[in-house]
Amino acid sequence: MKNTKKDHHLTDKPANGTTVTNSQTAKLQAHELQDDKPQTLKPRGLKLAGAGVTAVIAIGGIALAAQQAQALSALSLVNTFTSSGGVGVTKNILYGDAPLQDLDMYYPKPLAQAMQTQAQESISESYPMVVFVHGGSWESGSKEDYAFVGQSLAQAGYITAVINYRKAPEHVYPDYVEDTAKAIAWSHDNAANFHADPQRLAVVGHSAGAFNMMAVVSNSDFLAPYGISPKDISAVIGIAGPYSYDFRKYGSSSAFANDATPDEVMPDRHIKGTQPPYLLLTAENDKTVYDQNTINMTKALRKYGATVENGVIKGASHATSIGAMAPPLRWLNDVRAQVLRYLDKELN
Repeated sequence: MKNTKKDHHLTDKPANGTTVTNSQTAKLQAHELQDDKPQTLKPRGLKLAGAGVTAVIAIGGIALAAQQAQALSALSLVNTFTSSGGVGVTKNILYGDAPLQDLDMYYPKPLAQAMQTQAQESISESYPMVVFVHGGSWESGSKEDYAFVGQSLAQAGYITAVINYRKAPEHVYPDYVEDTAKAIAWSHDNAANFHADPQRLAVVGHSAGAFNMMAVVSNSDFLAPYGISPKDISAVIGIAGPYSYDFRKYGSSSAFANDATPDEVMPDRHIKGTQPPYLLLTAENDKTVYDQNTINMTKALRKYGATVENGVIKGASHATSIGAMAPPLRWLNDVRAQVLRYLDKELN
């Protein structure tokens, strides 16, 4: 992993509150507004971060919420010009007690519309679910930066949780991995509250986020405290993940303890438990995370007995290997098509 400038610099404000309980009676009730204005949902039975937080559904149009409060960056610009496509979102749901242990939940358009017009108990359709873990060298990035991923996957029919997690240098390994495990377990246990099917749950990660989710799912020790195991995950997709490298030689060393070694923390050396199927993608022109990471991880998983598919995102850089999930950038490469083909095969 090359020592380069970090490509994400927006960070989220700490979230304070209590963990959402696994209530099967949580309801989301819509407040009717004019058709040409954003729709507001008030979640019931769910804990949200901060006071007076609302969940916004944008039926069509351009997503501009909170843009004035954000510094200009490549990611904020992508989000500014990304159509919501009629999907819904409930923001700042707590999955834990610590700062940054929160997530945003995105809903496909048919479900978003049903949640506005029907009693929640009358909604019978169940949707597949994706948990997305963002990158940022473990030091930067936030769920807000990656809203376009949640929208993109929801547009394709997947209820999608885009999560935050604690960051370095204040938090080093395994804190951010443990946060990822907590968020995945919370999403699995609360799936029915959001009209999602926990038996059709996938985890997707990019860059440092791919490391996080790989560390969690490939090693059953991280999920065990929550009563679930890797076999409870139906599919895993890693995009440009640094699964197997010597972090001591690069700037990302601040994300690990001073005395840590690759053998102690790299996921390709700690595989444990019955494994789900994997799709591991590399970016053809990636100068940040080299494909040897995926080669090593694939070899280790296959040696253990896991099913692994590989793919190359032609023409993609490290940044565009996730940025092309957004409608304005989909012409750059086929990462979205590869992700959706695999999700459709494994979840539908």
